[in-house]
Amino acid sequence: MTSTDVTNEAEDSGPGGYAAARLRLLTEGARSGPPRRAALAALTDDWLAGLFAAGAGALRGVSLVAVGGYGRGELSPRSDLDLLLLHDGGDDKAVAALADRLWYPVWDLGLALDHSVRTPGEARKTAGEDLKVHLGLLDARHLAGDLGLTASLRTAVLADWRNQAPRRLPELRELCAERAERQGELQFLLEPDLKEARGGLRDATALRAVAASWLADAPREGLADARRRLLDVRDALHLATGRATDRLALQEQDQVAAELGLLDADTLLRQVYEAARVISYAGDVTWREVGRVLRARSVRPRLRALLGGGKPAPERSPLAEGVVEQDGEVVLARTARPERDPVLPLRAAAAAAQAGLPLSRYAVRRLAAGAGPLPTPWPAEAREQLVTLLGSGRPTVQVWEALEAEGLVTRLLPDWERVRCRPQRNAVHVWTVDRHLIETAVRAAGFARRVHRPDLLLVAALLHDIGKGWPGDHSVAGETIVRDVAARIGFDRADTAVLATLVRHHLLLVETATRRDLDDPVTVRTVAEAVGTEGTLELLHALTEADALATGPAAWSSWRGSLVADLVKRVSAVLAGDPPAEPEAGAPTAEQERLAVEAFRTGGPVLALRAQTEPPTAPAQTGDPAPAGGAAAPPAVPEPLGVELLIAVPDQPGVLPAVAGVLAM
Repeated sequence: MTSTDVTNEAEDSGPGGYAAARLRLLTEGARSGPPRRAALAALTDDWLAGLFAAGAGALRGVSLVAVGGYGRGELSPRSDLDLLLLHDGGDDKAVAALADRLWYPVWDLGLALDHSVRTPGEARKTAGEDLKVHLGLLDARHLAGDLGLTASLRTAVLADWRNQAPRRLPELRELCAERAERQGELQFLLEPDLKEARGGLRDATALRAVAASWLADAPREGLADARRRLLDVRDALHLATGRATDRLALQEQDQVAAELGLLDADTLLRQVYEAARVISYAGDVTWREVGRVLRARSVRPRLRALLGGGKPAPERSPLAEGVVEQDGEVVLARTARPERDPVLPLRAAAAAAQAGLPLSRYAVRRLAAGAGPLPTPWPAEAREQLVTLLGSGRPTVQVWEALEAEGLVTRLLPDWERVRCRPQRNAVHVWTVDRHLIETAVRAAGFARRVHRPDLLLVAALLHDIGKGWPGDHSVAGETIVRDVAARIGFDRADTAVLATLVRHHLLLVETATRRDLDDPVTVRTVAEAVGTEGTLELLHALTEADALATGPAAWSSWRGSLVADLVKRVSAVLAGDPPAEPEAGAPTAEQERLAVEAFRTGGPVLALRAQTEPPTAPAQTGDPAPAGGAAAPPAVPEPLGVELLIAVPDQPGVLPAVAGVLAM
């Protein structure tokens, strides 16, 4: 059945015919995405126009207007119908009767309706007082009745928006920021709100409003596709749940993925994250431009008065070779030649991060289009600029996002593509894999003074989870990848080996400290053998803390930190050739403290069993001959004496047990 057939059926059969045609349209397997949304909007337009014609009769000076998402023709299966009944203020009773003839059939079909009845003057007044109403009217679309009345309102609303832009756009920006604070960032959430979260459909609509103001415009590359992708996911979510919801809950993600023909829920989330990232970056760039224009407007009259007219040239402050600061952004110098300077992208990024300034979108696009590939291995300057970028702290994040938006990160580090926008399905992680890696580098930058080789710490932080894009143990896969990456970016063999060790064992300290008995010499000796040197241990300690802090608030605590520090102290002693320090008499061991904390946390007893051994005694002087070749006899293996049962019982409420009881068996 074609869309024309569906429309005719709806017109011929009234509300019941519309419902049947709507159901048929939504269950057609061959049509989805923008064509289905447009067809659903057209079907609804014709039905409402029929209701209007039947109810209006000879009434003049009235029109029916679609606003908001319906005005844009973007009807998802369970979308609200946003309608305005516009009238010239003539016959109020007739208008009220017409409203009843329109609203009740919609309610009878169980469709959500957001409606209003206003004159053009009332509509403009309400828009001036309510930003959300004004945004909805920017997408006003005529459905039925007096076309001139609708066109007049549209013209007036757009003129008001442009005239009031210096006041309304900061208000809109604040509204977007408040929503982001409340809903979080779409590109990182495991159960995101496709509409309200930062980078979602609301932000895409806000960018359209900014463009309508003529003050600034959003980057258009990929923006329409990102918006379409989120709308497609919302359509599938509505069909899968049968509800008007925008939250992509975990239990529904597999069904939504199947509805869209995707491999699995992870593929679905990755597409959602990529779309959200495009919209978020476009928003960052657009709001910076809005701020720049508004600042220029406020300053220009005073400058003209002082300078007697004319437009002053913008000031440009040098930051690095080929890189300058202009009007609060980092841009390329006029003499910069990206095609002859392959290190320029990293130099510009490092300069921007060190200055705490955003990297201009136009500069990034020029670098992406013109900069040549770095040679293999990288020159020393490129490696140094990468370390400078990673060591700049929090400003690194926005600069890295700008590089990613134009594909420069995967050009520099091809293995990055496998972790880009990759979700992490556990309650501890709050970021995608790629953002977690950047957050770890940001945290590691704060520990740079704690280690002798901050460059190795920062690069290890950036790459420690790079193996999560491959099957199997990500630490093992990551070790292989990092050896290749480290050699490619110019580290020598010794440094490459250290980086490989850090990536392979980045979970070793925290897992050992929280799961093993630190008083067991075998435990400490095993860690020492894996780490190899005190320098590597120092780096691994800093990386462990940075990784945990970048994971989420549940991944690190003072208790975990003290256990890891205790383990590091013991391992360091072994690596220095000193025997492990014996615990003080009567003092609780690390294992006992761990059990005591667990008992306090759970409120019940905690048990642990371990084999009890004693060190071997010196061999008796029996006169037995030495082994052939004069080699010394191998050390005797300690014999188990029994089983040791460790018991921790919670003390009074709010009091941590001082020690776990020990019982030899």
